[in-house]
Amino acid sequence: MGQQAEVVLVHGLWHQPAHFDRLAEALREQAVTVHVPRLHRGSLAADTAAVQEVVDACHVPPVAVGHSYGGSVISGLQRISRLVYVAAFVPTAGESGASLGGPGAAINSALQHNDDGSTSIQPGLAREALYADCTDADSAWATALLVPQQPGHGRGIPERMAWQSLESTYVLCEGDKALDPALQERMAARCTTSVTIKAGHSPFISRPADLATVIMSV
Repeated sequence: MGQQAEVVLVHGLWHQPAHFDRLAEALREQAVTVHVPRLHRGSLAADTAAVQEVVDACHVPPVAVGHSYGGSVISGLQRISRLVYVAAFVPTAGESGASLGGPGAAINSALQHNDDGSTSIQPGLAREALYADCTDADSAWATALLVPQQPGHGRGIPERMAWQSLESTYVLCEGDKALDPALQERMAARCTTSVTIKAGHSPFISRPADLATVIMSV
């Protein structure tokens, strides 16, 4: 009997594992073992190391799914069977999420700069930026889960580019208001295959069943 498929879900900046609850449930209904590690470890290198520990503990090489900044994290992993980038950064040598997004990144207008150097998503702007296609209730739930983000993570450069040697799929969210769909098209061109869905920046909340279908297809 073959081993049960395993998936590692990697969240983005300001988010936490609970944001993936609905996607994780949809995958578990398909008999998939799902892992959702928490980031915010102080740097991209530390985040990647934390996720690598989870990957190394899997019984089989898992599919790694990275959302937004999570794309930089999964790009640095080893022992992965396939990569899935969801409205995510796909950095190549010398690139970071911050450099790819640029100073005019759409998400910047929703940021609040805190006295301790961290940034937060302004609650009143979170829906427009991150959850535009979610219901009022879902947007309120997701916004309440957002956490302050310490600086430096988005400027990290992956030590390796796993997508250069592994099969990868890019999920382009054409209604995204946080990560420019035009930039997503550039990132998608680096992947083996791509699929476009009518969703905002967070399809794991607005369209978890559809996103689970994409993941199961690989």
